[in-house]
Amino acid sequence: MAFTQDVKAFLDITDVTCPLTFVKTKVALEDLDARQLLEIRLNEGEPIQNVPHSLKDEGHKILEASRNEDGTYTLVVEKDGL
Repeated sequence: MAFTQDVKAFLDITDVTCPLTFVKTKVALEDLDARQLLEIRLNEGEPIQNVPHSLKDEGHKILEASRNEDGTYTLVVEKDGL
């Protein structure tokens, strides 16, 4: 799936360690309106294990999760509509 045109913000947290990965993600989502999309680039390990789980717990939707050639991951998240 390609969401590039619909993504309203991009966040690269490959230089951040947990738990700040989710904190930065949450701050980025606060700048978006309900149902807008955020694309997040993050590392394997704790970030890819924890960030999607925390996003789902807060009611956001993971529309795409893919592994990049460089070993990082890309998530496309729809902000909770509530």
